Amino acid sequence: MSKLLELFQGRTSSPPPLWFMRQAGRHLPEYRQVRKTCKTFFDLCYTPHLAAQVTLQPLERFDYDAAILFSDILVIPDALGQKVSFEEGTGPLLSPLSLSTFPKSLSFEGFFEKLAPVYEAISLIRSKLSPSKALIGFAGAPWTLALYMLEGRGNRDFAKAKHQAFQDEENFSKFLDFLSEAVSLHLIEQVKAGVHSVQLFDTWAGHCPATHFQKWVLKPTQKIVAMVRKISDVPIIGFPKGIGSHLLDYGSQSGVSALSLDASTPLTWASENLPKDLIFQGNLDPLLLVSGGNPLKKTIESIHGQMKGRPYIFNLGHGILPQTPLPHIEACVKWVRELK
Repeated sequence: MSKLLELFQGRTSSPPPLWFMRQAGRHLPEYRQVRKTCKTFFDLCYTPHLAAQVTLQPLERFDYDAAILFSDILVIPDALGQKVSFEEGTGPLLSPLSLSTFPKSLSFEGFFEKLAPVYEAISLIRSKLSPSKALIGFAGAPWTLALYMLEGRGNRDFAKAKHQAFQDEENFSKFLDFLSEAVSLHLIEQVKAGVHSVQLFDTWAGHCPATHFQKWVLKPTQKIVAMVRKISDVPIIGFPKGIGSHLLDYGSQSGVSALSLDASTPLTWASENLPKDLIFQGNLDPLLLVSGGNPLKKTIESIHGQMKGRPYIFNLGHGILPQTPLPHIEACVKWVRELK
């Protein structure tokens, strides 16, 4: 059994289980070779044998304890009927959508058929994955998905999306409910296909105003956790990036099994204030992995020291950056494995 799953069953170990967000991606030359064979990014996501191949690539190169499914959070709006494309140097672009028209322009018709290749990829990965490794599925959280879908792209402030939300809070709440159902169904199908755990990425949770955090971030998360729990006790990892002291509410009220912490979260504060049985994950700044050397080694040791007495998963505060040197990852994994 994977060290990651043992941790969720109450069996802690030192060194801790290890995996990295975005561990399959552009920093790997073998990934770039596969990506060249696909016309679009979604072609890769929706081609099961290729998605399975790139999911497993990091485990073939590094001693990680888990693989994370290669996919994207925006497969959900794509499967609901909103056109999504990716442009080099620009990122995702989504067709126009408004709160007043979303019930007519989005639909669950064909939802599972569109996402069937994702579930097929999971089955392929499980057939090839070592029993000592775990497979993590994932989805974007409703708040983060809503920002992308209403803005039409990613940016620094999501002004257009937030303006719509403030102007029409009633329909925005209905939109979040709609997305909560979509996310739940997608995660449940991933569990049925064979993932051992799931992670809920709320990448832009820090953009939610404090006055609306409970109803726009926390409530949808609670709904998703409850729906998934109805069919499985699979561990659920929450990653509400950039929410600061709202971690107190999220950690104690969301129902997640583990809380992924970004690099700005003081570990001592988190450990002192959050539930003692809540598993922590992450916190290492991805740029430290880019820099490498003694600063990286010292930070690894510091994280381990601050996590003493608490179950945790070694991970980054966000995803691996494309410019990360492979020897730095190798050194990081080695240093984590040497922790006592």
